Amino acid sequence: MSLLWSRYTAAPHRVMFLPGAMYGVVAMAWWVFELEARFLGVTGLAPTGVAPAALHLWSLLYGFFPFFVFGFLFTAMPNWLDAPAIGRANYVSAGLALAGGVGLVYGGLWWPPLLTAGLVLHLAGWLVACAALIGTLRRAPPQDKRHAAVATLAVVLGGMGAAAFLAGWLGRAPWVLTSAESLAIWGFLTPLFLVVCHRMIPWFTGRVVAHYVMIRPWAPLWLALTAALGHGLLQALGRQAWAWPLDLALALVVLWFAAQWGVARGVQQARLLAMLHIAWLWAGVAFALYAADGLAAFLASAWRTGLAPLHALAIGFFSTMLIAMASRVSLGHSGRKLEADGLTWALFWLVQASALMRMLPELAPATSPVFTRLAGYLWLLAFGAWAWRYAPMYWRARVDGRPG
Repeated sequence: MSLLWSRYTAAPHRVMFLPGAMYGVVAMAWWVFELEARFLGVTGLAPTGVAPAALHLWSLLYGFFPFFVFGFLFTAMPNWLDAPAIGRANYVSAGLALAGGVGLVYGGLWWPPLLTAGLVLHLAGWLVACAALIGTLRRAPPQDKRHAAVATLAVVLGGMGAAAFLAGWLGRAPWVLTSAESLAIWGFLTPLFLVVCHRMIPWFTGRVVAHYVMIRPWAPLWLALTAALGHGLLQALGRQAWAWPLDLALALVVLWFAAQWGVARGVQQARLLAMLHIAWLWAGVAFALYAADGLAAFLASAWRTGLAPLHALAIGFFSTMLIAMASRVSLGHSGRKLEADGLTWALFWLVQASALMRMLPELAPATSPVFTRLAGYLWLLAFGAWAWRYAPMYWRARVDGRPG
């Protein structure tokens, strides 16, 4: 047991990615159960006082993604900043608190008081993680710290959103839960994914594509980050219809970066690199759909995109980019070649199929609602198989015999 624990805690991505992989399966399995219960007209497992949709939102945006966010940042930020590695005590305590928190939240499906305890413990883990990142940022030698600073600010905003969800749950205040949703999507995950991709996609591409010129201008990224925060603020204020110019700007910036980063060349190279470029394109699709929906609402049009933009963003962009990035980190830090095998490649496309399936009933209301449930099953199958493939890497020794 001591050897297993030593291996598991040898690196921050191990401590975070393993519960993240397990929890992703549990969270979607619960949601698929809720969808089936709704279809059959029976009561699901959501505790009294919280809507299943709100718990689904927390489960994925605050419960699932942060494991991979912190696992990646705890690994990457010290390298970005040429700073000392984050201490084992910090990442183990943060990881255990986050994992224990989500475990108690799901225990709350049977005994609601556990849900409150889980949200509190989860928030405590988040605060420990934020403190570790802030400490790394402060201790780093003088240099360009913009990527690290923006990423850290994003996780701080995410912590504020997690606190807002807790307050909304305790006070039974729907408007606070709405603010938590805005902070999760537009203050936390969208800015974080944008800034990480801004740093990593051209860098990874330059390591594969010959004679590649790395292009990472900051002005378009500042525009995109401002637009994302602006959308979140308008959504929290109930004025989301006014956000369509911001969403259009976001879509144009994403597509401009895709062209500058060489998407046409990137998708023809190694699969791991192609996954990054393809996932990035989903951001452009999602923001374009948000812009179309907002403009339709602004013009009082009957046509709307429903939840299609949200799922293009959460499944199409966040989830596929997560698989691409987490696969790369897992392979590289387990001493394996940076090559996506056939299973990883197939699962990447299966998640995209899930995104399309979930968007279809929103964009074509005449489509059978069975596609919503099918999308859940596809996501569950894809991520369950991904966890089966990659989770053992987090408790086994590196294949190259190196530490970490």
